[in-house]
Amino acid sequence: MSVPQLTLRAARNLHLSAQGLLLKPRRRPKPADVTATISRMSLLQIDTINIVARSPYLVLFSRLGNFPQHWLDDALLRGELMEYWAHEACFLPREDFSLIRHRMLNPEKMGWKYRSEWMVEHAEEIEKLLAYIESNGPVRSVDFEHPRKGASGWWEWKPHKKHLEGLFTAGKVMVIERRNFQRVYDLTSRVMPHWNDDLHLIHKLDAEQQMLENSARSLGIFRPEWLADYYRLRNIPLKPLLAQWQEKGIVMPVNVDDMGEMWLHRDQLPLLEKAEQNVLRATHSAVLSPFDPVVWDRKRAEALFNFSYRLECYTPAEKRKYGYFVLPLLHQGVLVGRMDAKMHRKTQELEVISLYLEEGIKPTQSLNNGLHTALTDFARWQGATLIRLGNIPAMLASSWGKGWEISPVNE
Repeated sequence: MSVPQLTLRAARNLHLSAQGLLLKPRRRPKPADVTATISRMSLLQIDTINIVARSPYLVLFSRLGNFPQHWLDDALLRGELMEYWAHEACFLPREDFSLIRHRMLNPEKMGWKYRSEWMVEHAEEIEKLLAYIESNGPVRSVDFEHPRKGASGWWEWKPHKKHLEGLFTAGKVMVIERRNFQRVYDLTSRVMPHWNDDLHLIHKLDAEQQMLENSARSLGIFRPEWLADYYRLRNIPLKPLLAQWQEKGIVMPVNVDDMGEMWLHRDQLPLLEKAEQNVLRATHSAVLSPFDPVVWDRKRAEALFNFSYRLECYTPAEKRKYGYFVLPLLHQGVLVGRMDAKMHRKTQELEVISLYLEEGIKPTQSLNNGLHTALTDFARWQGATLIRLGNIPAMLASSWGKGWEISPVNE
C-alpha cells in the first residue's frame, strides 16, 4: 500500500481538525460540549493569569464560541472533570483518574510538585488537617489563617496551602470545585468512594501507553517525538509502540511536504481523501491561549506552523519582544500573528496593546475580516463594549482606525 503524500497545509488542517479548530462553530454551544471538548483534547491546561480571560476558559472559547464561563466550573462541580498534573496542572475527564493514579501513589517522582521532606516534617499537622476535612467537609487554603510574616516583610506561603498541595499531588485529596478560581479540596476517599487501588489500579506502563494513544488522537497527525510531551512522559520506547498501533490500524504513516514521515491517527481517516487532494479547508479564525495545545509545545508549533513562540510574562519587561501575555492569532489554518491584550473589566474595554503579523502574511481582505470578527467575538465574550487599539500594522489600522464599539454579550 502506497504511503499518502500530503501538503504542509493539509497536515496543519488535520491537526486543527483533531483539536476542534478547523471550522468555525456552526451551532450554539451546550453545557455538555465543555466536557466533550476537553475529552477531544485529552486535557485542558490550567493557568491563573487573568489579564484577559483565564487560559482554560479561553481554550474552550476558541473552540466553542460564546459560552458562559461558569460551565467549566459546573462540570468540575458535577464530577465530570478532575484536576491533576498531566501536561502541567490540568482539567481531565474524571474517568481518567485511572490513568494518572499511579502518579499519585508515587509522588516522590513528581519533582518540585511534591516535597517529601515537608510532608515528613509536618506529618502530625497534616494528619490533623485530613481529620479536619473528614469531620468538617471540603476546605480551601484561604480557610486557614496565616501564621506570620516572613523576614522580608512579605507574607510567607501558608503551611496549610503547602500541606494541601502535597496531599493533592499524593492523591489524598482532590479538587471538587473552584470558587473564584480557588481550589476546594475534599478527601479522595469521599470523592471516589468506589475506587480500590487493589482492584482498579492500572499498571504504569499500560497507563502511559493509553496516555500516548490519547496524545496521538488529540494531535491527529504527529511526529513520534511530539507524543511524550502531551502528558510529560519520559523514556518511552516509541518505535515498537508505533509498530503495534500500525498493526492494529490505530495509526498509519504519511509523508508531508517539508516535514517528511508523520503518523496519522485513524480518527482523521474520514478527512484523508480531501487532505490528499489538498482541498481540506480551514474556516476558523480565533484568538488562542498561550497554553493552547496547538502552541504549548514550542518546537512542534515551529515545525508544523513555522510559528516561533515564547511566553514572556516571566521575562523582565525590558527584555520582552512582544508583550506580557501574548495571544496567538489563528486564521484559516495559519498562525498569522500574535497580540498583547488586556481586558479592562471595570470600563468594559478590551485594549489591544500591540498586534503583530508574521513575516510573509499578506494583507488580504479575508485576513482583515477574519481577525476583525475574531477580536470582536473575543471581546464580546468577555463583556467588552469597546475595543481600543494600540500598536498594530498599518494595513489593519487603515481599516480599523483606533478601535470600534461592539454590542454587549447576549445572555
